[in-house]
Amino acid sequence: MMEVVNQMKLEFLSIPANVAFARVAVAAFASQLEFTLNDLEEIKVAVSEAVANAIIHGYADSPNGIIRIVATLGKDSLEVRVEDDGKGVEDIKKALQPAYSSDPERTGLGFVFMQSFMERLQVDSAPGEGTRVTMIKTVNPSLSSTQLKH
Repeated sequence: MMEVVNQMKLEFLSIPANVAFARVAVAAFASQLEFTLNDLEEIKVAVSEAVANAIIHGYADSPNGIIRIVATLGKDSLEVRVEDDGKGVEDIKKALQPAYSSDPERTGLGFVFMQSFMERLQVDSAPGEGTRVTMIKTVNPSLSSTQLKH
């Protein structure tokens, strides 16, 4: 269990405009730690994918759903939880496979990006009960703080 240094909670409607809002809000919050610009970009992409999944798959593009984000800063890590009360994922193992999508118009790479850009990804879901995506990103421990301040 990480020692909590700071935490924020967001709640917003499941509309596409809020994908950009969520990614910028979480990245701004994460910048309190010594993440590199590249790390922050990766966090933005992972958050975008998780929020977009909630809108597209969880709520089937209905603008009336609620998406919740809880971002928690530890001493050297960020945990982001993205939750929806949508239709849920029937087969998480299948959904995590590259190029799988319940929508034939989509590439199915959202979870792949989340997995490659974050150190840990956990998906909890049940049909009809919504989905919770938990992602953890750790500050690169091999860089000293002097290198990051430029």
